Amino acid sequence: MNKVQLFQQIQKKHSYLCVGLDTDLSKIPAHLLGLEDPVFEFNRQIIDATKEYAVAYKPNIAFYEALGPKGWESLAKTLEYIPNDIFTIADAKRGDIGNTSKLYAKAFFETMNFDSITVAPYMGEDSVTPFLEFDGKWVILLAHTSNTGSNDFQLLTDRETGQAFYEKVILKSQKWASSDQLMFVVGATRADKIERIRELAPDNFFLVPGVGAQGGSLEDVSKYGLNKECGLLVNSSRGIIYSSNGEDFAEAANREALKIREDMSIYLDKYM
Repeated sequence: MNKVQLFQQIQKKHSYLCVGLDTDLSKIPAHLLGLEDPVFEFNRQIIDATKEYAVAYKPNIAFYEALGPKGWESLAKTLEYIPNDIFTIADAKRGDIGNTSKLYAKAFFETMNFDSITVAPYMGEDSVTPFLEFDGKWVILLAHTSNTGSNDFQLLTDRETGQAFYEKVILKSQKWASSDQLMFVVGATRADKIERIRELAPDNFFLVPGVGAQGGSLEDVSKYGLNKECGLLVNSSRGIIYSSNGEDFAEAANREALKIREDMSIYLDKYM
């Protein structure tokens, strides 16, 4: 999916909602556990309940890897079930060099046919560029994340330039690819930094986790992050998919997704 097609979906749905499929067997409703593939059944019902409002789905790969071969089967079925006009993100946070990165890219872009993958930039250009060799696929580079430990490195400042490490990552990586292929992960709880990051990357899409259960403000993210092509994919995982642990979990997910979409519709009109 290219940038134009993604923006068309955003305009059509008046939404920039990404639903995170962080499907945990210990959290899904008990009545699903006796099924042959409870993970896929949970995902299927969540997708059916939210696809009217979601422009992207983001399976967190760790939740599937932890289940071994069966988890990979659930992931493959989930990916196949997602409608073709909805953007897919492999939240895999890969990052290595040479043939290893090429094989990671092949696994997620060819074997599984995701539209995009999250990549850690710490090892530099030669760990990222293999993912950029696939036409029509996206790299979503970790830039400024919302976890507490992000302060350990991302905010370190260069004495000569005064630039923080995350700023260097954003500026340097834009030399590797255009905004048609490169996005950045920016945590919603870093709303005070989103305005600065938008200055550094005016045309790139941001994948923004941390709204809802993690305390990020959707309005702040929208106010400082929206650009002329929206430029945001705001992720909600737990706040939507675990809004109920009963037999009404899909209906509850639908209600929560609708609430977020209604707010997004307002912010698109207000801040774009």
